[in-house]
Amino acid sequence: MSGAWVRLTDAGLGCPDWPGCYGRLTPPVTAQDIAASNEAFPGAPVDTGKAWREMAHRYAIPLLGLIVISLAAIAITTRRDPLMPFWAPLLLVPLLGLQAILGMLTVTLQLKPIVVLAHLLGGMTTLALLGWMMLLTRPRPPRLLPADSGFRGVALLALLVIFAQVALGGWTSANYAAVACPDFPTCQTQWWPPADFASGFVPWRGLGAAGDADSTARTAIHLGHRLGALVTLLVAGGIALAAALRGRDRATRWSGAAILLLLFGQVALGITIVLKGLPLAGAVAHNGMAALLVLAAVSLNHAAWRQA
Repeated sequence: MSGAWVRLTDAGLGCPDWPGCYGRLTPPVTAQDIAASNEAFPGAPVDTGKAWREMAHRYAIPLLGLIVISLAAIAITTRRDPLMPFWAPLLLVPLLGLQAILGMLTVTLQLKPIVVLAHLLGGMTTLALLGWMMLLTRPRPPRLLPADSGFRGVALLALLVIFAQVALGGWTSANYAAVACPDFPTCQTQWWPPADFASGFVPWRGLGAAGDADSTARTAIHLGHRLGALVTLLVAGGIALAAALRGRDRATRWSGAAILLLLFGQVALGITIVLKGLPLAGAVAHNGMAALLVLAAVSLNHAAWRQA
């Protein structure tokens, strides 16, 4: 959520250097410090609000790192306990290191969209692993149902489809394509306006705000996100509906119902954001609801895999 807030308020480059901010541990505040920073970084004038938002996001990484290292240490010391997660805490350590590197590259490569997207997906993967760990530590029911390999497969499919749609949303945001279609259900008052999909999905392109993506490329990116939403609603929604109605235990039914509720809420919120001109609160909530969707899909997969 903090990353989405930073990105959506254009604060990703609030500090033009890394890991400091204008060569300091904290953003410049006094008039003298601001003047000195503007002189040292003439191409990046100080915006104190954006700088503090960016640094607050950076400060969260070491705090999360301490938590992850503690969880990994606990996992190692309790590795013989079958009820304690082992691999998930260990995977979080290199993943968080990768996130720190991606955070640095986000700044040094000037918000390169593919790096911004990778940073987002890394955050979602971190969240998914933390959610999986929490579910693993919950007491198991005394009587487990027989495993259903087919259900495991469709639960995984739902998670992958949701992750793919999160990626499309991240690509849309990183390329500033959210406002490419200001109306709904049409786009630019047309059902299918000119759209350059070949240019819109070039992985290694320039800065989204002022790079090499023209209007037809951004239109293609936006349309791709809309089409992805339809596929997600049909595929993940269908799986969730089946789980909610025919799930063999309460965890499965509740997870399916949660995915359904969040999917329809996410679609409604996405439409509202378009019609209202991308309000900040709505855009941040859209990111937050995507995170909740990932957690609900993780819960569905946990329900599928704990059956034995």
